[in-house]
Amino acid sequence: MDYSIKDIKLAENGKNRVEWAFRHMQVLGLLRDRYKNNKPFKGIRIGCCLHITTETANLVINLKQAGADVHLCASNPLSTQDDVAAYLVKYEKIGVFGRYGDDRKSYYQNIKNVMEMKPHLVVDDGCDLISSLHKNLEYTESLIGATEETTTGVVRLKSLAKKGMLKFPVIAVNDADTKHLFDNRYGTGQSTVDGILRATNIMISGKVAVVCGYGWCGKGIAKQLAGMGARVIITEIEPVKALEAVMDGYYVLPISEAAKIGDIFITSTGDIKVIDIKNIKKMKDGAIVANAGHFNVEIDIASLEKIAGKRKIKECLDEYTLPGGKKVYLLGEGRLVNLACAEGHPSCVMDMSFANQFLSLEYLKNNPSLKPDVYKVPSYIDRKVAEMKLKTMGIKIDKLTYEQTKYMSSWEAGT
Repeated sequence: MDYSIKDIKLAENGKNRVEWAFRHMQVLGLLRDRYKNNKPFKGIRIGCCLHITTETANLVINLKQAGADVHLCASNPLSTQDDVAAYLVKYEKIGVFGRYGDDRKSYYQNIKNVMEMKPHLVVDDGCDLISSLHKNLEYTESLIGATEETTTGVVRLKSLAKKGMLKFPVIAVNDADTKHLFDNRYGTGQSTVDGILRATNIMISGKVAVVCGYGWCGKGIAKQLAGMGARVIITEIEPVKALEAVMDGYYVLPISEAAKIGDIFITSTGDIKVIDIKNIKKMKDGAIVANAGHFNVEIDIASLEKIAGKRKIKECLDEYTLPGGKKVYLLGEGRLVNLACAEGHPSCVMDMSFANQFLSLEYLKNNPSLKPDVYKVPSYIDRKVAEMKLKTMGIKIDKLTYEQTKYMSSWEAGT
């Protein structure tokens, strides 16, 4: 990594921010204390492809303190926080590959740099590192297994597994209850709105907000927007999710209709061209478009740039003038708006996600004979993370008595 060791001020700023984040990541703190003397990852090389943020920094520091040789590359060129990367290089002596704004060539070179360490374990966010390893199997000779952080990556992995092409076991951390019920819903909800506000400084109250997709991320975004006074429209392809959105109090429309009346549009599906050029042409003058999905494919930016003039208003806010003079505004180049335009999820919610990552990696290390497949996070890990989070919050819960346990396990219950 070419972060200069003399870049003291940048690294110092990163250090302060990482320490602030750690203050709100108390489950990782419990794990750090537990493993500071016991080194479960001693002699283990771990390759990570994650957003280079303060929260990620605390995960990789945990892994290093638990004995691992860790190398990190960015999972998105617009999510890297350069001060955090500089801090990890200077103070923690962790190999970091990624700078804010890396082009496509640099992005994949960074992934190759991590592959070349021939990791025993891999942590991915979006499946780009795992996908690259499948195209370069010479780097997998020592590989035990991997974990995947996000919905988009899990979808790609399940496709690989279904086709019989998956070469090593992967734990879908995204599917843990203590990940998607909190990180995806509350983390994405708050940080997406944060990104929109930082990029635009608009008033949410009174606006018509269109959320494309009502998965856990879409639910969180819709809830935050509604809570701030927006009138929320949901677009969906799944009838059950659409029905759920209706029952939750939202309007549900096809995107072709919603495009005509929305003020703010946010995609959160993982699929391509969710908002295509036909829908963009229907939008009213001044419409704002953002993406909360992992890749910048959900908005048809290529077609937009072919027909519209482009002007940069400021960092993360581009104005497109369509034929006829109508203007639409794109945030963060269509990349993850919560990371391209803000700082990503709050630390306290990433605390649970990264605790799942840490414990799932330990599980893989202790079970090296797992067959290639996509696995759920073991239920005891999910439960343990929830218990630790409650403990750090000072919350106690009830336990079943012997009599209650016996009653609930009896087929005669109710008599």
